[in-house]
Amino acid sequence: MSRVRASAALADSIFHAEELWYDTARWPSFVPGFGRVVSVDADWPRGGSITWDSRPGGRGRVIEDVTWFSPREGQDARVEDAEITGTQRLRFAPGRVSLEVEYRLKEGNVVRDLLLVRRRMHRVVRTTVRRFAIELTADRELHVR
Repeated sequence: MSRVRASAALADSIFHAEELWYDTARWPSFVPGFGRVVSVDADWPRGGSITWDSRPGGRGRVIEDVTWFSPREGQDARVEDAEITGTQRLRFAPGRVSLEVEYRLKEGNVVRDLLLVRRRMHRVVRTTVRRFAIELTADRELHVR
């Protein structure tokens, strides 16, 4: 199993951070390569699953099945795309958000993971939390809610 993680400071409350994170209409602003939502269960993000497609050249179809949810704390989900299966862990804490993906390649070896996949996954996770923090700050400054 490989693991990538990143965190960022938040300039707003956990309540507003969580509200933004689970608003899929806002995902294009902070999820790299996000294309469109294919389907979302009625009880998501508390349970169920969401399926989304990346833009061409990205991850392809991504399925996130919620395995744990706690308001104002975070969410765990089993994730799968064309290359990986794993667990995604989102955590909110006062002044901070963190995202971790622990994954296994469906095909390939350690060298491929080290040279290609892990770097890309780390970049995606890091960019996601950084863009998210920027988006949340912009919302706060513009009072968009």
